[in-house]
Amino acid sequence: MDMSVFFVTFVRLKIKSMSKKKEVTAYSVGVGLLMTVIFSAAAAYLGLKVGQVFEAAIPISIIAVGLSSALKKNDALSQNVIIQSIGSCSGVVVAGAIFTLPAIYILGLDVNFIQMFLSSLLGGVLGILFLIPFRKYFVKEMDGKYPFPEATATTQVLVGGQEGGKSTRTLVIAGLVGGIYDFAVSTFGAWAETISTTFIHWGQVVADKAKVVLKLNTGAAVLGLGYIVGLKYAFIICCGSFLVWLVIIPGMNLLFGNQVIDLMGTGISQTVSQMSADQIFREYARHIGIGGIATAGILGIIKSAGVIKSALGLAVSEFSRKGTKAAQVDEKDRDIPMKTIVVSVVITLLAVFAFFAFGGVVDNIWQALIALFIVALISFLFTTVAANAIAIVGSNPVSGMTIMTLIITALVLVAVGLKGNSGMAAAMIIGGVVCTALSMAGGFVTDLKIGFWTGTTPAKQEAWKFLGTLVAAATVGGVMIVLNKTYGFTNEGALAAPQAHAMAAVIQPMMNGGSAPWLLYGIGALIALALNFCKVPSLAFCLGMFIPIDLNLPLLLGGAISWFVSTRSKDAAVNSARQNKGTLIASGFIAGGALMGVVSAVLKFAGADLMLTEWNTASPGALCSGAEAIAILPLIAIVAYTVVSSMKKD
Repeated sequence: MDMSVFFVTFVRLKIKSMSKKKEVTAYSVGVGLLMTVIFSAAAAYLGLKVGQVFEAAIPISIIAVGLSSALKKNDALSQNVIIQSIGSCSGVVVAGAIFTLPAIYILGLDVNFIQMFLSSLLGGVLGILFLIPFRKYFVKEMDGKYPFPEATATTQVLVGGQEGGKSTRTLVIAGLVGGIYDFAVSTFGAWAETISTTFIHWGQVVADKAKVVLKLNTGAAVLGLGYIVGLKYAFIICCGSFLVWLVIIPGMNLLFGNQVIDLMGTGISQTVSQMSADQIFREYARHIGIGGIATAGILGIIKSAGVIKSALGLAVSEFSRKGTKAAQVDEKDRDIPMKTIVVSVVITLLAVFAFFAFGGVVDNIWQALIALFIVALISFLFTTVAANAIAIVGSNPVSGMTIMTLIITALVLVAVGLKGNSGMAAAMIIGGVVCTALSMAGGFVTDLKIGFWTGTTPAKQEAWKFLGTLVAAATVGGVMIVLNKTYGFTNEGALAAPQAHAMAAVIQPMMNGGSAPWLLYGIGALIALALNFCKVPSLAFCLGMFIPIDLNLPLLLGGAISWFVSTRSKDAAVNSARQNKGTLIASGFIAGGALMGVVSAVLKFAGADLMLTEWNTASPGALCSGAEAIAILPLIAIVAYTVVSSMKKD
């Protein structure tokens, strides 16, 4: 807490010496919208490929600082805050869309651009409106009590960037390194994207006999994500993976190897021992993680009861305030008027109802009313969970909360007669609205915290956030259609889309006369309760249980690098400087890798297949291909680059 108070004091002293006359200008809005388009495309590709959506706030902030420096704008701080606030709509809207809507393709159904666009747009608008009443509680009343890791890092970039361009240079170089690195893998297959213990003979034997497999994604972008997440939470996430891949999967093979277990009525005919470790994970173990995530979300709501009460009290007092008193509110503490918020919520909910009833989502008015009730209730209740998670760990558990939403939605829709293919599509679109609302609520609290520290008017951030959401929703809908046509989500070489596959796995049996794997959900719930009792962050642990291990181990590697570079010196200031420089490098990896991933997708969409197929194919009798044989070398090289560059004094 002492460091948090020190940081806030430092920022405010810095800001006093800077001119902040301009906030909303043609420049700040225009650049913000451009960043929204670019990073929406990049985040959609990365999220569908590896299951993790990077938060765009830091890269966008550094680009904004670099542009203002190049254009010699001396009063650009508040304009850069607006750029960041508008541009960061990209990551949060993308998360809401790609965790749910690709599941419609996975299930073999159709979804059109208008449905994807409206699902993302209306969900994003609801998220903004539901969070605004909580702004004063999380941002002002609890100032200094929540660490806000991403807001802290972004504010450092925005404030420090006013004084020089070294951070921009570091980001650009790292972006080039990460972009070229990931482009070489995704476009040419210069080395394997994943390293597995099956690479060597004994590893293959253990995988076949005991179902024990470890995998590591070699991508620069995923490594950068791990650095920003940090060692503590990366370790907790990986502990969830270790429980699944080293205990549950081998344990199921040992105890039930000769049995055929079909908990969802999907027609499974293989015994457990006949399945690979990946199959056991998909069919059984991942559902334990889903049950844990849902339970952790419910526990979060219970813990947030006091937060909801306090925030609503502040909102009600603002709503009932007389006009003469309202005029006395400090400009830097002014929100959009509460009456406007209430009216806007009503209008948005009516638009959601119209979308469900007349947009081909459900069959009749009664079903549309029920779907509207689900969206409004869950979006509002889980707003505090999303904001709280971002404030503490900087990570939004939106996918887990959405899975619980899908379970509730499926049960209710089946009860009112909507099932089968139409029921699955409806549930996914409804889930997409909720998922985007929760993603937006969690991400927007970071923007408002940055604005609070830099003295930016919250009402202006709030108003222009709606335009950013509109542009992001349109962009992600178009990008998703392109990626589906280019890669697909189910065929060989398809995008992984792990969250969307999890959503499809949950909804399909429930809508086709089967059953959900309640036993596995129950086991996950018990694990979450036990973790909560032991004071272990259950949400992070359970997320690790259902995200594939090859996407979690790089987080641990990145977190270990972050710990290493920030603990080598006895001087706390040196350690902090190294940590911050590493954050810039990691952000460059994320932005560069994701953007070049989009370039690679466009090339493939245009028919330019540059993959070195023979190099990536193992010869008969060989354990691995040439690309797999050398994959560890470039990974070691980029880890060394990160460590050396972070610790190098400029």
